[in-house]
Amino acid sequence: MQLYYKTYQLPFQYPFTISQGRTKTHQPSLVVALQVGKWIGYGESPAINYYHITVEEMVATLEQYRAMIEKYAFTEPERFWHYLHHLLPNNNFLINALDMAGWDLYGKMQQKPLYELWETPFTGNEPITDYTLGIDAPEKMLEKMQAHPHPVYKIKIDSKDPLTTLSYLREHTDKPFRLDANEGFTYQQFVEILPALAALNIEFIEQPLAKNNWEEMKKLYTESPIPLIADESCVVAKDVEKCAGHFHGINIKLTKCSGITPALRMIKQARELELKVMMGSMNESTAGSAAIGNFLPQLNYVDMDGPLLLSEDIAKGITYDNGKITLSGKFGLGIQMTS
Repeated sequence: MQLYYKTYQLPFQYPFTISQGRTKTHQPSLVVALQVGKWIGYGESPAINYYHITVEEMVATLEQYRAMIEKYAFTEPERFWHYLHHLLPNNNFLINALDMAGWDLYGKMQQKPLYELWETPFTGNEPITDYTLGIDAPEKMLEKMQAHPHPVYKIKIDSKDPLTTLSYLREHTDKPFRLDANEGFTYQQFVEILPALAALNIEFIEQPLAKNNWEEMKKLYTESPIPLIADESCVVAKDVEKCAGHFHGINIKLTKCSGITPALRMIKQARELELKVMMGSMNESTAGSAAIGNFLPQLNYVDMDGPLLLSEDIAKGITYDNGKITLSGKFGLGIQMTS
């Protein structure tokens, strides 16, 4: 097996801000390619400062373990993930890129898209993606919303008077809002605004409290009229069970959980616990977003608007039409790299 990689600095259309004042203008990203014979598989992992991961660190680790990765006798992706999991402990972001590339490679070898390998055909009832509005002045957020008409919006919020912004936006659209708090509230702050939020057609709220605040999250779960979705509280497979009785659903991020292989297990766990399943974006290009797209038949909600938020892309294979997602149907991820 031969290993290749390329790094990118993908610009956002608008500066992207979430709670705690975290703003970025570009998304650093690593794309890896694995080649076996005539087949090449691709995988993407964005670098996220919140998790103290940089592209440079992922590249250094790749070079350190290149020989061990290239000597692996690839047969199917689950075994490859287990090999990587032991080879690269605590390197979930890098494992994700390699695991994704392994699945793309395997799909091409088997001449099937991933969703066919998983026996989860598209039926036409798949969830639509939202379009995310980062934190900004209300007028700026409205300007972005009106420039991107969409059937549902995901809105980043923090504890600095979110009701004023949400009420202002609600005056200009009746489309559902999904809120992402990114741990931005205390329990008391959030309880105080819940009645007002309930009147604003909020579909669900992601991670209102700190990720380890399980005690107050359990209390909030029993009190909230709006479904609550775990994000930072649900990173890897062992976190899924803890979310039951604290959240109504989980948001799986491929990059954080270490790839497609564990995400398949997490969905199965969540279903057994009667939790809703969302899969979320970390601002991947079309390369990484196509992996999310192959999961659509297994999801209740999806946030895969990375290619809509970025002003440059590096692959093709996904069509967006008013929130509805269509994949190319080609083997593996179904993408073609363009950059």
